[in-house]
Amino acid sequence: MDRRSFLKLAAASPALASSGYASGAAGGSQAPDFNFYSPLAEAWYRAGDYFDWTSTTPNNEGRRVRVFHRTFGDRANPALVLLHGYPTSSFDFREMIPFLEDDYFVAILDFPGFGFSDKPQDGYSYMLEDDAKLVDYFVREIVGLTRFNLLTHDRGGSVGFAFLGNYLALDEKPYEITYHFISNGGLFLPLANLFQGQYDIQHAVRGPELIRRQQARPRVTEGTPQQVANADIQAFNDGIGARLYVGKYLLERTANEYRWLDNLRASPIPTALIWGLLDTVNPPRIGNHIWYEYLDKRAVESSYWLLPTAGHYPQRDEPEEMAGIVRACLEEGIPAPEDENAFMRALARNRTATSPVYMGRSIIENVHFPGAVAYSPDGYSF
Repeated sequence: MDRRSFLKLAAASPALASSGYASGAAGGSQAPDFNFYSPLAEAWYRAGDYFDWTSTTPNNEGRRVRVFHRTFGDRANPALVLLHGYPTSSFDFREMIPFLEDDYFVAILDFPGFGFSDKPQDGYSYMLEDDAKLVDYFVREIVGLTRFNLLTHDRGGSVGFAFLGNYLALDEKPYEITYHFISNGGLFLPLANLFQGQYDIQHAVRGPELIRRQQARPRVTEGTPQQVANADIQAFNDGIGARLYVGKYLLERTANEYRWLDNLRASPIPTALIWGLLDTVNPPRIGNHIWYEYLDKRAVESSYWLLPTAGHYPQRDEPEEMAGIVRACLEEGIPAPEDENAFMRALARNRTATSPVYMGRSIIENVHFPGAVAYSPDGYSF
C-alpha cells in the first residue's frame, strides 16, 4: 500500500483513528516540502499539533521554538505523560499507546531538537533543565492536567529527574504526580557502556566531523517500517545536524546526576523502575545501582522490573509487556514486602519468555524457622 492510500485509510478507519494514526490538519502545514517515505511517520506527523515554547536558558536569549505534541484517549481517564529519549522522539511510544489509550489519557511531545519539533543549529543550547520547565508548561498550559502519571525513557529520564526536583521544591504544587515510571537510560553515567561516538560528539573538533560523516550517508528509504519511519523523523528539520548540539546533554547529566538521584531517593511518589535486560549501552547494572542505592529502602511504594527479551527500547521491543507493568502498578498495586514471595511465585507460574520479571525489595533479615529444633556444631537436638 502506498502512503497516500494508507493515509486515506487511516482517516476513514475508526480503529486506526482511535489508535492515534488518523490524519489531521494541524501538523501538515509545518513542512509542506518534506518528502515522507514512511506512511507511518507521515500519519503520526499529520495527526499532531504544535505550541510555542520560549526557552528559559540564558544563552538562548528568549528564543522561541515550536514543539510538536499529541494526545490519545479520553481526558476523563487517568493521565499518562510520556517523555522520550535521545536521539529519537515520541514516535517511540507508538506501539505501546494502543495498549493504554482505552483506559488512560496519554500525552506526548517531541523535545526541541527531536522528532517533528524545531531543531535550531545556530548556537541554541538544548538543556535538560530547560526541557524540565517545558514539561511543566506542557502539562499546565497545553494539556491542562491536575493529576498525572509520568513515564520516562533514556534522556527523558534525566529530564524527568530535573522535573521531579523542581516539583519537590514547590511549596504549593499546581498538579499532582501520582506515579513515576523510569525505563532504560544513562541515568548513572559511571556505569554506562558508552560507545566512541558518544564521547566524540562532546569533542570540539571530532564532534562536527562525526556529524558531517553521518549527514553524508544516504537517507534510508527502504527497510522495515520502523527503520524508514525513524529515518524520516531524523531527516525532518535535519535531526542529524541537531545531534551535535542535543548530544551534549551528557555534560549536563554528569554535572547533576548525584543531585537528581538524591531527589529520587527523597521523592514521596510511588516509583517503578523498568529495565530491558538486553540493553548494551545502558546495561542492567545501571538499573541495579539505582534500585539498591536510591529506591529499595524507601518507605513509599517502589518496584523494579526486568524485561528479559527487551533491549534499550522496551516500549518498542515489548510494548504490550511494558504497558502491562504500567497497568499492574496503577490498577493492581505492588505487594507489601512480606507478600512479595507469594507474588513472585504467582507471576512465575504464568510467565512466558517475554514476561516481566519482578525484583523484590531486599530487606534482609536473618531467617527464622518457628518451632525448629535446636542447632549446635555437635548436631541437632531432637
